[in-house]
Amino acid sequence: MSESDNVVSPPGPKPLDRVRDRLRVKHYSIRTEEQYVSWIRRYILFHGKRHPREMGPRELEAFLTHLAVARNVSASTQNQAKSALLFLYAEVLGVDVGWLQGVTSAKASRRLPVVLTEEEVRALLAQLQGVHWLLASLLYVYGAGLRLMEAVRLRVKDVDFARREIVARDGKGGKDRVTVLPAKLSEPLRQQLAKVHELHDLDRVAGYGEVYVPFALAKKYPRAAREWAWQYVFPATVISEDPRSGRVRRHHLDEQAVQRAVKNAVRSAGIAKAASPHTLRHSFATHLLQAGYDIRTVQELLGHADVKTTMVYTHVLNRGGRGVLSPMDR
Repeated sequence: MSESDNVVSPPGPKPLDRVRDRLRVKHYSIRTEEQYVSWIRRYILFHGKRHPREMGPRELEAFLTHLAVARNVSASTQNQAKSALLFLYAEVLGVDVGWLQGVTSAKASRRLPVVLTEEEVRALLAQLQGVHWLLASLLYVYGAGLRLMEAVRLRVKDVDFARREIVARDGKGGKDRVTVLPAKLSEPLRQQLAKVHELHDLDRVAGYGEVYVPFALAKKYPRAAREWAWQYVFPATVISEDPRSGRVRRHHLDEQAVQRAVKNAVRSAGIAKAASPHTLRHSFATHLLQAGYDIRTVQELLGHADVKTTMVYTHVLNRGGRGVLSPMDR
């Protein structure tokens, strides 16, 4: 870095405040904002509260090495920290990040996903009730295969009973996709929406009834946040203050509550696997391939950008690698 980069910046907004502002300008999710700010804070504290402009490749390598050696974090976690620091230098400080791109990234290990048998899935779902059963079913049942965050963020307008479709908004990579609404879940979803409608009416009578809507839409359609179409299919049980705007709203159901419910269901069903809500999505993909569906169809339903991502499920089929039947079993 040049000598000018070693000069302490004049008084102004603190680095972390500037990071938050820039993340919000670029419409990053609040989850990403929290993670990036946390990693940047740790980086600054690790180096004795020095200003990031005073530091370069040596300090960054030292921090990432500390995470891997002393903290024993995973490769994906280490790379997330690097992405946060890349954002800091490139987007916030406006520093040429050519040197940062050269910092070695941790190589993530390739692990096969945990997959449940169809019998295990039925046993797991039998241990769940209410919204947790419905959410878990949307993660698994043929035609849905949603990610957990896609499911908890579903809006009323994203469920089309006539066309039997669900629109998964803002999925991985910020992409939308259309997937199938399983017929067996149509009636439970209708009942869920009826309950949510009653809750929304009560909220409006109490002077609330607002949910979060994307920034651009909030400016263009100021009333959208209170409209029925924008309400969450799986709302939180209580209203709360939005950490960014300070407005009192009803957020979607906490995904951690679903994770706990599934974990308890796995234990109650006596399933000896490290299963989570995402395991249901893995199982959905694997069972479709076992049933003979084309891998491109499964790729589209899952929303994978590259078929190579979908190919991992061919390694966990009962018939062995890539779904080939062993000559010994013929």
